[in-house]
Amino acid sequence: MEANEKNLCLRWIVLISAGAQAIYSTRCFLHLTEIVYKKIILNVTDRTTGDTRYCQLINLLILRVIKMYPMIKYLLLPLLLITSLQLTAQQLPLFTQYRENATIINPAAMETDFFAYGNNFTLGASYRSQWGGISGGPRTQTLRGSFVGLNGGGVNLTAGGYLLNDKTGPTGLTGFYGRIGGVVGSDPEFSGLAIGISGGMVQYRIDADKVIVRDAGDPVASQDNSQLYPDVGVGIYFYNTVGDDNYFYVGASVPQLFGLNLNFTDENGDFSVERTRHYYGMAGYYSFFDNDSFIELSLWGKYVPGAPANVDFNIRYQLPAAIWIGTGLGRGLGTTGFNSTNFHLDAGFTLGEAAGFDSTIRFGYGYDYSFSSFGPPAGGTHEVNLSYSFNQ
Repeated sequence: MEANEKNLCLRWIVLISAGAQAIYSTRCFLHLTEIVYKKIILNVTDRTTGDTRYCQLINLLILRVIKMYPMIKYLLLPLLLITSLQLTAQQLPLFTQYRENATIINPAAMETDFFAYGNNFTLGASYRSQWGGISGGPRTQTLRGSFVGLNGGGVNLTAGGYLLNDKTGPTGLTGFYGRIGGVVGSDPEFSGLAIGISGGMVQYRIDADKVIVRDAGDPVASQDNSQLYPDVGVGIYFYNTVGDDNYFYVGASVPQLFGLNLNFTDENGDFSVERTRHYYGMAGYYSFFDNDSFIELSLWGKYVPGAPANVDFNIRYQLPAAIWIGTGLGRGLGTTGFNSTNFHLDAGFTLGEAAGFDSTIRFGYGYDYSFSSFGPPAGGTHEVNLSYSFNQ
């Protein structure tokens, strides 16, 4: 941890404590000081691995203070959001039902409908509301389309695109992406190595009217700020049939490849937001049964330099009827002792051949709850997905 980074975090501690003293009483101030001393200073001053755990712990402290003293959230929540801009951490949206958004995570990936139902054209939409217990928590919407050619051996086209909108408090981004790639193999219906690239334009914005500051003249809240920037992602993905037409797959991708620094400047001052390169890995297995049911195992690993790695694991069972159910866990892999565990539940239904349709319609609902060794509960996460697929 660099000295200036430590100083920045300590300044946030002072601001938090001073804000509590101004709004509440000396007792509140002393309580917060005790928390800072016991939970922050004593636990991290002997760690020098060089990541952003100081800033992460500041954010956890803010959440805990909001839980204990609800009225203080109007001062501290903006600090939480602004400090998040300083972090090297997960910046891109998360998904509970990540397999439904595989082509957003990895531009070379195949859709669930391709493996499970043999459909090579898919349209889908999703909505996610994260941290329902905190006002201004992340809200994510996606629209996507994907296609993979099935024209025999050689190189087959895979293509698509998606629209992404993500908002957290006063900050948000909207992006439109196209993706293209090739699948190399003797028969892409059963096996292939795919390489893909995605590219698009993203608008990053800060809504000044939603930033609550103590000083009316603070330049952060003086005017809206937005900036357009290009974004590129790359991915590689391999899949193959095993045994009785079961599938396994494995892939890796690097979204937000450019890792740009966005500088917002006006007559009152300037500040910057660093967009950081992410590293994703995914793997999975489909096991099909004679009664038209199947089990899907899947894994999604995420890593951002300077932040703890995270792995999600899910299992889903499609019943012979229309219903499917699933569960899973997500686990942070940091070494600070403040790791979190996410518990997933999801369920949905499928309307396809069994219902007399030539195409496939699927609806899914996912619920995600986080358990942390430090900080208050942030509330549950809700996600819905809808997809329509067919063979072209």
